[in-house]
Amino acid sequence: MQRRKFLQSSLVATAAVSINPARAGEKDPSQKEVYEWREYEMRFGSDQGQLDEYLKTALIPALNKHGVKTVGVFKDWSHSEPRKFYLLAPYSSLDSYLTINSKVKADVDYIKNSAAYNSIAADKALYTRFTSSLMIAFDGFPALVVPSGERIFELRTYEGYSEDAVRRKIKMFNDGEFPIFSRAKLNPVFCGEVIAGDRQPRLTYMITCKNMEERDKGWSAFVADPEWKKLVGDPQYANTISKITNTFLVPAPYSQV
Repeated sequence: MQRRKFLQSSLVATAAVSINPARAGEKDPSQKEVYEWREYEMRFGSDQGQLDEYLKTALIPALNKHGVKTVGVFKDWSHSEPRKFYLLAPYSSLDSYLTINSKVKADVDYIKNSAAYNSIAADKALYTRFTSSLMIAFDGFPALVVPSGERIFELRTYEGYSEDAVRRKIKMFNDGEFPIFSRAKLNPVFCGEVIAGDRQPRLTYMITCKNMEERDKGWSAFVADPEWKKLVGDPQYANTISKITNTFLVPAPYSQV
């Protein structure tokens, strides 16, 4: 119990530094979702179906049972090596993240359903390691939106040279980018400032389209939009991004996003 209270206090303190509610016009962090994003780098030759089975029959049902209603699982659109699995879990708050994960670990059904996964021998390990980051949603996009139909996803990460650079880029999103995304038919799924994880300071967001043709057409429309040109010409948004990384993903058959 003492350890859990310490972790909760540490995460809340981290969020308070990254997202200071004293900033003018900013929502209280408790009104915005918190996202856990995991990346599993699979070992070459491993039985990837075993990780699928664990996520599908153990982890996702347990998260659903304890209040996380939409869990996304994605794989690389291209079949490059090493293969990667990606997991997205939205929580209503940092406290919810801590509480639900504690409940999942003690859940009888989860323990039973993950027995096969936990008994995998060391020489048959599925992945090298997985990385995990926590994000807090933007004011202008406070909750995940689940799309419908077959589609591809684009995960985009923007790294800034300083915390203030990332803050200004997030402000740029909130001040005018979301209507441009809508007009360009680049549909956001989530947008988050990373508050715990590697390569900080940074933000990560995901958009979705029906196919790559629609995606390419959408980005062309985005950069040609008069409102975008106005935003990008505003001096307050200069030098906000030092590196952009994008990854194209497809959902697993059992993904809820």
